[in-house]
Amino acid sequence: MLTLQPMKFQNSAILSLGSNLGNRLENLQQGIDYIHSHIATVIKTSGVYETPAWGFEGDAFYNCAVLVHTNKPATKLLQGLLTAEAQGGRVRSATGEYISRTIDIDIIAFNDEVINEPHLQVPHPRMAGRNFVLYPVRDVSPQWMHPLLNINIDQLIAETDDTSECKMVAQLTSPVAAYSPERFNYIAIEGNIGAGKTSLALKISEDFNAQLVPERFADNPFLPKFYADQARYAFSLEMSFLADRYQQLNDDLSKLNLFSDFVVADYYIVKSLIFSKITLSEDEYRLYHRLFDIMYKELPKPGLYIYLYQSTERLLQQIKKRGRDYEQDITAEYLDNINRGYLDFIKSASGLNVLVIDVTDKDFVNNQEDYLWILDQLEEVNRQ
Repeated sequence: MLTLQPMKFQNSAILSLGSNLGNRLENLQQGIDYIHSHIATVIKTSGVYETPAWGFEGDAFYNCAVLVHTNKPATKLLQGLLTAEAQGGRVRSATGEYISRTIDIDIIAFNDEVINEPHLQVPHPRMAGRNFVLYPVRDVSPQWMHPLLNINIDQLIAETDDTSECKMVAQLTSPVAAYSPERFNYIAIEGNIGAGKTSLALKISEDFNAQLVPERFADNPFLPKFYADQARYAFSLEMSFLADRYQQLNDDLSKLNLFSDFVVADYYIVKSLIFSKITLSEDEYRLYHRLFDIMYKELPKPGLYIYLYQSTERLLQQIKKRGRDYEQDITAEYLDNINRGYLDFIKSASGLNVLVIDVTDKDFVNNQEDYLWILDQLEEVNRQ
């Protein structure tokens, strides 16, 4: 698959899960489901391997690994996993010795980082000598390289001293398989300034292996000038945006097969028309609209057009938080006008599959439940 512009937004982690008490398979599935629902997006799930208890006398373990995406740093991820263990009924030995357990969750790898802290060591320091870790890791990340040993996972398995039997007994389904945004082929995500459209586009593109088409707003030389003197630079800004958006979409989308590739963009060309109506004089807008219509007809329409709605108060908070100097003087009135322009467009849009999502009280970057709630909204459209 062609990569348009790789951008790393989330952290990738490999987690190892084990259970040798009660219904081992159910314990693993419940642990995975809890991680996915509350902590991180579970992207891949390995086979389940049965192995003898390690380091103590006990029943055989079921073990698996999962690959997750998260915006949490490693220490926050660990805190969440300790909660997941507690929810799964794990009881730790008061002396620190190995004992049987309903669920055990360890961070095996975190990006390509080496972490050496009192309560967290990554890569897991004993992974190279444990088949019940190595085999599942290979399932979810067959190209994984140990950042300290500089050895790939196949070499680690070939060279390990562990001779214990490691037999695959089951395959669990990854929770992310419940979602299928790729059915839309091409999703365009819009929103007011500070609504989080780029963050959502990045998360969906990484989690579902989509091609990302990000807006190149930071490269526009007229943007800081416009915020300083809107009347003088409005037409130059809007024409520059229109030309750049058309060229980018025309170039990037022409490289893809929109019937087979999955594409996520954090803007749609109609954005140019909405902003220009607010910023341009009546005469300038009429001329601009004529040029826009010519370009618009030549571009493919997205399979799903998402508008992220946020209240003006929340938008102002987000703008202040991200701290771009040239955005700090944006007024509530300006944001209200943009929002009205989008909603007016949506009401009159024909031949466009539109989904409006109110994210005013949502934090889909840092709150896993909010992100899954958005994915649920997409699935509702899929089922219609």
